[in-house]
Amino acid sequence: MNTTTRLCIFLLLLVGLAGPVAAERPTDKSLLTIDRIFASDEFDAKGIGPIRWLDDGSGYLTLEDSTERAGGQDIVQYDAATGRRAVVVPAWRLVPGRETSPMAIADYAFSADRKKLLIFTNTQRVWRRHTRGDYWVLDLVNWDLRPIGGEADESMLMFAKFSPDGNRVGYVYRNNIYVQNLQDDTITALTKDGSKTTINGTSDWVYEEELGLRDAFRFSPDGQSIAYWQLDSSGVPIFRMLNTLDSLQPEVTAFRHPKVGQTNSACRFGVVSVEGGKTRWFEPSSDLRNHYIARLQWTADSKKIVFLHFNRLQNALAIMVGDAQTGAMRTVMTEHDEAWVEERDDLTWLDGGKSFLWESERDGWRHLYRGSFSGEKLELLTPGEADVVSVVGMDERRGWVYFIACPNDPTRRYLYRSRLDGTGRPERVSPDEQTGTHEYQIAPGGNWAIHTFSTINTPPVIQLIRLPSHETVRLFEDNSELRSKLAQLKRRPAEMFRVDIGDVVLDGWCIKPPDFDPKRQYPLFYYVYGEPVGSTVNDRWGGQRMLWHTMLAQQGYIVASIDNRGTSAPRGRQWRKCIYRQVGILASADQAAATRKLLQTHSYIDPDRIGIYGASGGGSMSLNAIFRYPKLYSTAMAMSFISDQRLYDTIYQERYMGLPDDNEEGYRKGSPITYAHQLEGNLLVIHGTADDNCHFQSCERLVDKLIEHNKQFSAMFYPNRTHSLSGGNTRRHLYGLLTRYLNDHMPPGPKK
Repeated sequence: MNTTTRLCIFLLLLVGLAGPVAAERPTDKSLLTIDRIFASDEFDAKGIGPIRWLDDGSGYLTLEDSTERAGGQDIVQYDAATGRRAVVVPAWRLVPGRETSPMAIADYAFSADRKKLLIFTNTQRVWRRHTRGDYWVLDLVNWDLRPIGGEADESMLMFAKFSPDGNRVGYVYRNNIYVQNLQDDTITALTKDGSKTTINGTSDWVYEEELGLRDAFRFSPDGQSIAYWQLDSSGVPIFRMLNTLDSLQPEVTAFRHPKVGQTNSACRFGVVSVEGGKTRWFEPSSDLRNHYIARLQWTADSKKIVFLHFNRLQNALAIMVGDAQTGAMRTVMTEHDEAWVEERDDLTWLDGGKSFLWESERDGWRHLYRGSFSGEKLELLTPGEADVVSVVGMDERRGWVYFIACPNDPTRRYLYRSRLDGTGRPERVSPDEQTGTHEYQIAPGGNWAIHTFSTINTPPVIQLIRLPSHETVRLFEDNSELRSKLAQLKRRPAEMFRVDIGDVVLDGWCIKPPDFDPKRQYPLFYYVYGEPVGSTVNDRWGGQRMLWHTMLAQQGYIVASIDNRGTSAPRGRQWRKCIYRQVGILASADQAAATRKLLQTHSYIDPDRIGIYGASGGGSMSLNAIFRYPKLYSTAMAMSFISDQRLYDTIYQERYMGLPDDNEEGYRKGSPITYAHQLEGNLLVIHGTADDNCHFQSCERLVDKLIEHNKQFSAMFYPNRTHSLSGGNTRRHLYGLLTRYLNDHMPPGPKK
């Protein structure tokens, strides 16, 4: 073979390799591609921040790229009324030791007197969040910059915070709590028994994942004591994951993980002096492994600790008070529910700590109440048959609480306010003409707010507003560039709809092909979640996922999503809790019933091309759909799923299903693996091998069951990827895979 021939063959190979890449980058700007969505920032919505309101509500702090020191960030303060800008901490002040570049700011906090700054940097991820790293204190008087932790290993400190008087910093290191005196840098170990199984000041895996507890110690308001959680995880079963990528020999990651019905960590909390000494322990249950201490906070006088205490079934939640001096405990009130009681954030104090704000579903709707430590009857603040979604602000001086609600449409979110004395009716604050989703970051005092508004079809607009008038004071970002790019796309707006399945009406949205012809039949492709902690049908901007759905619609799919009963939609207690002890059963039946109804009422849906996909709970729902209803769904793509509910953790699964010994049939019928033998259509299963949440074990067991029943399927395993299936090129590869599988097994476009 001569040189010319070799060169021709080489060029032909290059052309062949370039073909798919060229196909991903058409010159037609009206069409979306995987690369445009996932391999570029072309369609990224712009935001602001992070914004932090000053304690007096007069202005806010943010981080901005430094113009004086490349790679650094200045901490900048803005006056809300005038917009006046001032650099509070320039980046060049954050250059440690002999370094030449400013440290990267992952988080920061000022002391109460604003004379010191605590910087969190060089962070590492611990399960979900970057909660371990290095901390430095900057003296804003003499600009002295020094590290926290003394001889502690680098990047191993967690949750460092100033004491209220600013003279100390407390932190967690290797499961022990330490306090560093900033006057002489002496370090005092407040606990010394921390180990792999004795956890002080932070939490185990399941408390972090399901109760959101990470930072697990609190300074008293007078700065003299610390209250902290202690978890004893000895006896909790160990789960192991294998990493075959990072070394010649596989590495094992082992962590304590209780699956349903198994042993939990023993949990208690204690109070210790910042000078060190003996801890006074509080044990509100006789069985420390079968209860949960979900929240903990001090009263303003530093004499008592208020904490929220669940039983293991989570159908009883008590507000309890412990005396820091005597150790005495008493119950203020207990919330009961035949299903489960929702977890709460910390209490919001009123009247200087004499009363508090409380959320309850006791009358069938999630309402706000005013409670007192005398245990008197709760006073209703938000009457009416409508749920409060979340509390977002307080104006106690004028007597108002601000909250998000949507009385007439659970797919949207609006700002309301109610009087703290219980008089009158809730008042809508969000403009009537802005139909969609409103989000607010309200300043202390309730005079100002950062307002974000978007819809399913339009990206966010972010502005500073005045409350309660909702007057726009300053526009931060309108995403005009993104709006211009979206206007060039060939697309039809997403439509919100409702479908009546007989005993209930479900909410949904759909995106039809740009050249949709109602006289022809198109494939229907669902995006689903369906579990109690989430909702997919919301009139707000959906980012990359929504753009991918739009790309599929451009190819000729009708893309839709429907919220079944049991999701977190604000439609009342009965809507959310009717799935108790039957997760996966009623929800998948609702999805199937909605699909049948749409087939009856919409002749343009091709009954032979109905597909579904989702991740996590949505992955489980996709499996349930194609296994339980094999004649209805032809294609399913399930990611990061649980195939057998017995393989999931205690706090989540027992909350919604009860204990497995008491609901054996419910666990069996709710698990997709039970019906794997009924598979008839096309199934793609996708899982990360380092998923610490929905374990790869669950995927392997399903694969084994499908093999047992001689069922053909496709699979993709992402090595050492976590539950989010992200990192590097993973998302681009994943959505390319999903697109190709869908195109191959459920071809797009009108029926030929």
